[in-house]
Amino acid sequence: MTFVLAGRNRKKLEEMRDILSGLGIGVLSQAEAGVDVEVEETGSTFEENALLKARAVMEASGLPAISDDSGLAVEALGGAPGIYSARYGGAAAADDTARYLLLLREMEGLSNRAAKYVCCIAAAFPGGNALTAMGECRGFIAHEPRGAGGFGYDPIFMLPDGRMMAELDAAEKNKISHRARALAEMKRKLSEYLKNGE
Repeated sequence: MTFVLAGRNRKKLEEMRDILSGLGIGVLSQAEAGVDVEVEETGSTFEENALLKARAVMEASGLPAISDDSGLAVEALGGAPGIYSARYGGAAAADDTARYLLLLREMEGLSNRAAKYVCCIAAAFPGGNALTAMGECRGFIAHEPRGAGGFGYDPIFMLPDGRMMAELDAAEKNKISHRARALAEMKRKLSEYLKNGE
């Protein structure tokens, strides 16, 4: 079986290829599948947005599609930035650094620093079937950035052991991240799905 990735992120493509190859599942980029689909994320949850993207690419390509929607949920901010993590701050926060600095400003004076990364992976199949899997990685928002690795909010996301997500190498991050956990759950669900001959 081969999936088309609903998205253009090369890191996500490589990660999904690595994890799903053990099931004999290949993952193509949209370019490799001959489609170019940009999906507006109009859902109100990570799951809704992941399904929107997977279904749109499945319909355009005629092949099973897999997608990811993820973000950071900060307890003291009522779960923000949540599904808006990549668009947090709008045009005034046009890159990762501007977004995490904005978040740090909004956290000034707040003692509750609890946060979690959340990821939903969705797979959509021709014929209408779909699977979803969730993953979380819990931690805290630090008071200042540290570390040069990762992307997004990783320089301010502190793990329970005191290290920043941005201080982990890729191999270690891929074992504990929200995306790795969601992909592991998706791998289990896909294995069952394929075993049942669906």
